[in-house]
Amino acid sequence: MEGKAKNKVIIANISGFYGDRFSAAREMIDGGPVDFLTGDYLAELTMAILFKAKSKKADLGYARTFLKQMEGIMGDCLDKNIRVVVNAGGLNPLGLAEGLKSVAKHLGLHPKIAYIDGDDLMPSLLELRSKGARLQHLEKNITLSESGMMPVSANAYLGCWGIVKALDLGADIIVTGRVADTSVVMGPAAHHFGWKQNDWDQLASAATAGHIIECSGQASGGNYSFFEEVPSFTKVGFPIAEISRTGDFSITKHPNTGGLVSIGTVTAQLLYEINAPEYITPDVVAHFDTINIVQESPDRVSVSDVKGSPPTRTSKVTVNCLGGFQNMMQLYILGLDVDKKVDILKTEFLNNIGGPASFDKIDFHFIKNINEDPSTHEEAFSTFRVTVIDKDPQKAGKFFTSKMIELALCAPPGWCMSAPPGPAKPRIIHFPALIEKKYLKQQLHYQNEDIYLAEVTSSEDIQVIKSYDSLDFSFHHEETEILPLGTIYAARSGDKGGNANLGIWGKTNASYAFLEQLLSVEKLKELLPETASFKIARFEFPNLLGLNFYIKGFLQEGVAATTKMDGQAKTLGEYLRMKKVQIPKELLDGNK
Repeated sequence: MEGKAKNKVIIANISGFYGDRFSAAREMIDGGPVDFLTGDYLAELTMAILFKAKSKKADLGYARTFLKQMEGIMGDCLDKNIRVVVNAGGLNPLGLAEGLKSVAKHLGLHPKIAYIDGDDLMPSLLELRSKGARLQHLEKNITLSESGMMPVSANAYLGCWGIVKALDLGADIIVTGRVADTSVVMGPAAHHFGWKQNDWDQLASAATAGHIIECSGQASGGNYSFFEEVPSFTKVGFPIAEISRTGDFSITKHPNTGGLVSIGTVTAQLLYEINAPEYITPDVVAHFDTINIVQESPDRVSVSDVKGSPPTRTSKVTVNCLGGFQNMMQLYILGLDVDKKVDILKTEFLNNIGGPASFDKIDFHFIKNINEDPSTHEEAFSTFRVTVIDKDPQKAGKFFTSKMIELALCAPPGWCMSAPPGPAKPRIIHFPALIEKKYLKQQLHYQNEDIYLAEVTSSEDIQVIKSYDSLDFSFHHEETEILPLGTIYAARSGDKGGNANLGIWGKTNASYAFLEQLLSVEKLKELLPETASFKIARFEFPNLLGLNFYIKGFLQEGVAATTKMDGQAKTLGEYLRMKKVQIPKELLDGNK
C-alpha cells in the first residue's frame, strides 16, 4: 500500500490516444519507479470510432489495445504496487472491466477492478430534456433538439472524485468512460495527498500536470517545432509527473529513452487544444497564465505557482450526431493549363450527376503546384479533391464514384486517381454542448457495490487572475531581416471540435514583446488567408512567452465531418512558422 506520507507521487502516462505506442505500458513500469499508470485513450474523433465499433458489436465500444497492454503487465503492476487509472472504457466501461476480469482469471491474478460510468447520457436524453436540460451548443445559439440532428452518442465530461473514491477503497485498476482528460491524473494525486474538493490551487496544479502528460510524447519532444533540439526520436520516453503535496510538480521521463523534456516541449503542450488562460475542468479552473516553468536539470522541468478557482456549474457534453454520408475522391493532375483542366472536370462532373443539387453538398478543392519546370514526374502533380455529402449512402458511394470514373477517357489529359474509389462513410457531426451538473452523477462500481457521487459545482463566475503585470516586456528595434516566423518561434496547433487552436511562443522576453506587438488577429488573417473569414480570439500568456489563437468554425462540423485535408489542424502551427516577416536582428542573436 502506498504511503500518503510520501512527499511526492509519481504518475506516468502510457497513452495519448487510441492507437498510441503499444509498448509504452511495459516501458513505463520497467524504466524506473512509478506509483500510477494513467492513459488518455479518448478524443472527440475516438468517440465516433468507438460508436461505430459498438454499433457492429454491442459488447465493444472500448479501447481494446488497453486490454492487450494489461495482459502483458498486470502481474508486474500488482507485484510493484503500481495502480492503473485510464479512460479506455470509452462507451462501454463495463465491457472493459469484464474483459480485464477475464484476463486476470486467465493469468491467475486477483486485481481489484473498478469502473466508473454515468457519463453516457443517451439513455436519458428525453428525460433530461423534460427536466429542463437544454444541451446548448457551445458556439451556436441552438439546443440539440432545435438542431434537428439525430444524436448517436452523448457523453458528459466527469471529474476526478469517483476515481479518488475508488482508490480510497483499494482498487488496483480503474477504467472510466468520458471523464475529463485531466481527471485520470487529478484523481491519483488527490487520493495520495488527501486533498479536499476545495483545495483549488493543488487541484489546479494537478490538472495542469494532467494536461501536460495526457498526450504522451507531445510533452517529451514529439511534434515539437524545434525538433533539431531533440537528441533522438527513437522510443521517445513518455512523460512522467512527479507531484508534491503542495501541488507543484516536475515533468520528466525515464532515463535512456528518446525525446526531450524542456521548457519548450512543456510549453508546447500547455498551449495545445486550449483557448483562454482559464482552463476549465469539471473540478477546478486552472489559470494557465499563473504557471511558472523552470528547467530544473536535463530532461526535468519544474512547474509551480499554479492558481486555481472554483469550477463552473456546467459540464461539457460531447454529442455525436449522424449527419448523412460522406465520400471523397482525390485526383493528381498535371501538365500545361491545369486551371482550365480543373474547370472542365468540375463542369463535366456536375453535368454527369445532373447538377449541383444532386447532392446535399459538393466541395471542390484544388491545390495548385506552382513548380513550372519540375525535375521529376511527381513534382509536377497538383491535387484536385472532390467531396460529396448526402443522406443516401448509395448516392454518396457508388453513384458518386462511378460518375467521376466516367470522365476517365472523356476529359482533358494528365490526371489520375490517388487511390481506388471507395464506399461512402457515415458522417459524424460533433455537437459540443453544456449541461448543468445537477443532472449528472458519477457511478462507481466496485466489488458488487454501486456508489453515486455528485459533480463538484459552484455558483461563482469564472475568475480571471492576471499575472506577470510587473514584468518588463518592452521592446525596441531598428534593423530587421525578412525571415520565416519559425526562425525564432515555435508553434503547436490542434482541434477543439469544429474549432482550431494555434499557440505560438518564443524563448526570451524580447521575443515575446515583439510577438505580442506583431501578431494581432488581423496580422494572423493576413499571414493565413484561409482563416480570414472566421472569428478568431487571441489570448496572451506572457508567463509562457506566447499567444494562443482560437479559430472558431475552422474545422466545420468537427474532425469526423470536415472536408479539410488536415481535419485536426495539427499542421496549422507549422504552416504559420513558414510565413516570412521582418524580424529584428537583435532577436536572432538572442535566440541562439
